[in-house]
Amino acid sequence: MNSRRLWSVIGTVAVLGLFVIFLMIPDPNLPEHSYEAQKKPLPAKEEGHFKQATITGDLNSTDQFSRMDAKQHLQIILKQDKIHKPDQIIKSVKDHQRTHDHFEKFIWYDLKNNKESVVNIKERNWSTQDKQQIQQHLKRAHQNLKAKKSYESPKFNLSGEPYFVIAELSEDHKYGAAAMINLKVLKEVTNHQKRNLRMIPYPKEGKFKVESVHSDTLKDITVKTGHDNEKASHFYENEIVIRFSKEPTEKELKQISKEISGEIPRKLGYAYVFRSDRMDYKALHTYFSEKWSTQYAEPHFMYLTNDSNDPFTENVNIPNDLLFSEYQWNLPAIETNRGWNLSKGSKDVIIAVVDTGVDLNHTDLAGQLVPGYNVVDPKKDPEDDVGHGTHVAGIIGALVNNREGVAGVSWYNKIMPVKALDGSGSGTTYAVAEGIIWATDNGAKIINMSLGNYADSQFLHDAIKYAYDRDVLLVAASGNDNTERPGYPAAYPEVLAVGATNQDMTRADYSNYGDYIDVTAPGTNIASTYPGNQYAALSGTSMASPHVAAMAGLIRSLNPELSNQEVMDLMKSQAVDLGDKGKDKYFGNGQVDVFRSLQAADYQSRPIQLWPQNVLQRLQQELQRTNNSDNNK
Repeated sequence: MNSRRLWSVIGTVAVLGLFVIFLMIPDPNLPEHSYEAQKKPLPAKEEGHFKQATITGDLNSTDQFSRMDAKQHLQIILKQDKIHKPDQIIKSVKDHQRTHDHFEKFIWYDLKNNKESVVNIKERNWSTQDKQQIQQHLKRAHQNLKAKKSYESPKFNLSGEPYFVIAELSEDHKYGAAAMINLKVLKEVTNHQKRNLRMIPYPKEGKFKVESVHSDTLKDITVKTGHDNEKASHFYENEIVIRFSKEPTEKELKQISKEISGEIPRKLGYAYVFRSDRMDYKALHTYFSEKWSTQYAEPHFMYLTNDSNDPFTENVNIPNDLLFSEYQWNLPAIETNRGWNLSKGSKDVIIAVVDTGVDLNHTDLAGQLVPGYNVVDPKKDPEDDVGHGTHVAGIIGALVNNREGVAGVSWYNKIMPVKALDGSGSGTTYAVAEGIIWATDNGAKIINMSLGNYADSQFLHDAIKYAYDRDVLLVAASGNDNTERPGYPAAYPEVLAVGATNQDMTRADYSNYGDYIDVTAPGTNIASTYPGNQYAALSGTSMASPHVAAMAGLIRSLNPELSNQEVMDLMKSQAVDLGDKGKDKYFGNGQVDVFRSLQAADYQSRPIQLWPQNVLQRLQQELQRTNNSDNNK
């Protein structure tokens, strides 16, 4: 080696050393977390209770999604110009039902002339008792409409299936509309989550046994990130948070709701969150200060960070999607809203969803899908007959700011549906491997795999390597068995393994853990799209993984120069550290942070956090050239 090349190599090593030292210095701006783990096994009975509570939360949220969605659709119908023409209304309702088959009965009321038109969208042979229940709720709906009030029934059962009746008024109060909604989605979510959270043997055919062991009990942590539902930089203009000096009665809460033209408030700890349909925050504050004794009254914030010197806190994207503000805690939790100021994605960076397929006709995914592939039956489209893949796809890219449903993490990244799992929600190693290879060969830059098993398959690993070697970034869910046993494909070194967190940033009790976990993301009670133009809340690492895949799409859209490994390293280095200091087996490197990762990715052509890797690459290239030169002498 000549002296010039030697000094070049030495200089490069010195620069590398300086950057390594620089990166070892703690960043004073990064949050710190105190955390202690009690190393005690979680009893099996307790684990079952945690999982059942998770399912109950999913069901309650899904019920609310269905009611909010139905209310919105009735309001849309009542805003049509030709609502005084029954034929037009009936046609509109029938068109609507083709894509929303859970609307089973519709009644249009001309309140001024006391006329009504009934559309029985689905004919059923109801029992006498069922008919009485239906008429009872429809009668109440009509009475409320005549009194110029909306109506919403409690859930009731007809022939073993849950339903509710909802009624809305037109803006001029001359017309009304009522609908009977089938809540079949609740049964679908229950069955799905019992399998997804491994509360029943799955698949039930018994081809392989799912094993679950019990994790350690984790204590709560003190949250010091940019997201906290009660302390934040942006607040809702028509909401207020109240802690009363004396706990109000149910009657008093109803009185308040009536006086502010709002719904029954949500209670968070000691405080209540009130929302008004007509009063802004200032008016609400005046109302409570004059009429009620409170310990405090403050805005309903969305973010903890509130530094006026930071331009990104002054322009936080708050989507108008129906379920966002109340139910999509998961997006602000990973700083997605602030991240959108840097990247909303690009149609050129395609994210493949290797799963059960996707509902290709869901209105909240319209225009977001590119042609996919059905591995199970290549002659058919990759339609979702389970619901899992549609939910995953919505987390990644449901339409943002379309005033309905949910908002996805990405605005513009396209989704490629690849159906590798059949109607039972399971599939073979071959099918998954074929799906990965097909997606790679057809332009996917990121692949999400919310699936897994505990068998270390060389065949599947070869498919993973095939994609990785072609610069595809692979993301996989760790699994929902609460076990330290490595699951695949998540545990392969070429794959970013994702665990799940709850709303308070604790580890979800169902989430698998181990040294192979790279990062965590929100996974509990996640709102997203569901087949049949419905919406559901599901929980699992399957829901955590697509947050990370979509985030990778935003990063690769912002900085296409970054390789798959560089993006993975960047997301890990910018994660919010949870649990024990540094990387640990429960949280990996921590919970992903969209905003911080995009900030790092936007730093010139290469983020500073990745300079050591780039210097190493240059050093290796220089040494290789030197060795080749010496060998040629």
